[in-house]
Amino acid sequence: MTETSWTWTLHKKIPSSLPVAHQYLETFLQALKDAGWDGRDYFHVQMASEEALVNAVTHGNKESPDKQVEIELYISPDLVNMRIKDEGAGFKPESLPDPRSEERVDMVHGRGVWLIKEMMSEVQYLGSGNEVIMIRRRHDPRFDEPDEDGDDDFFTED
Repeated sequence: MTETSWTWTLHKKIPSSLPVAHQYLETFLQALKDAGWDGRDYFHVQMASEEALVNAVTHGNKESPDKQVEIELYISPDLVNMRIKDEGAGFKPESLPDPRSEERVDMVHGRGVWLIKEMMSEVQYLGSGNEVIMIRRRHDPRFDEPDEDGDDDFFTED
């Protein structure tokens, strides 16, 4: 496996505050743009990073002023690696109901973990579920646009 040359990194412990979390998120997203990320790749990283950070602050730490969220963010021209860890009790992501099910489709909440898994190249929850590692490869073929005929080859059987 080749070693990645990161062009931007951040490792910080931040308070469990959505305004503070969003400040760091904006800094990260600007660095992502500066590294040339755009379009679907940028949007997927933006969506997943915001979901994970908001989940850590609100669900994990319950916005407790006594708790912190640890963030590690790495950017290269072709790869993003994010680690977000809260001080909460954790959860079992595999036990979450499918937000696309008929009884949940109209619910306002409950899609974040599913969206993260759908938008990132790799997702891994560690420990008690209070730590997530997310990797996104730029131009990952898994996320290619549909063909001119409208077929999404990801779902097409040969």
